[in-house]
Amino acid sequence: MGQLVVLGFDGMTAADEVLNKVRGLKAEHLIDLEDAVVVERDADGKVHIKQALNLTALGATSGGLSGAFWGALVGLLFLNPLAGMAIGAATGVGAGALSGSLMDYGVNDEFVKKLSDTIPNNSSALFVLVREVTMDKVVEAIQPWNPRVLNTSLSNEQEAKLVEALKAHSA
Repeated sequence: MGQLVVLGFDGMTAADEVLNKVRGLKAEHLIDLEDAVVVERDADGKVHIKQALNLTALGATSGGLSGAFWGALVGLLFLNPLAGMAIGAATGVGAGALSGSLMDYGVNDEFVKKLSDTIPNNSSALFVLVREVTMDKVVEAIQPWNPRVLNTSLSNEQEAKLVEALKAHSA
């Protein structure tokens, strides 16, 4: 199970920029993200929530592949594997998209909504659910955005170390 870290930023686009940076760090194997959510609060106080993981598309893809496999297998039994694969894929895409849209995976939506009510106008927050992280390199990479720790699922000791590391890099 991953660890949740919520970082706050000044500026509406900062959380998006940091998420893009973190995705680059993922490619370098410095962080293993399970899920991420960006929350922005505009000047009028309206909250915008952006899910980084599209569960409907993910479900449709996996359902389509699974359906195509099973359809081809059933099609072989009736001597028409192409038709079986096509029908199986179409059915799998529909079922997978439906299950993906109903699934609440990763960062809890209610928690995101509750915490997003606390961020100030013209600011943003990044919710990241992390499996593994090379803390010192990730902290160094995101420091130019001056992140503030808003919430974590880390132990008190781990959270204190994270806060100190962020402060040390900003000084």
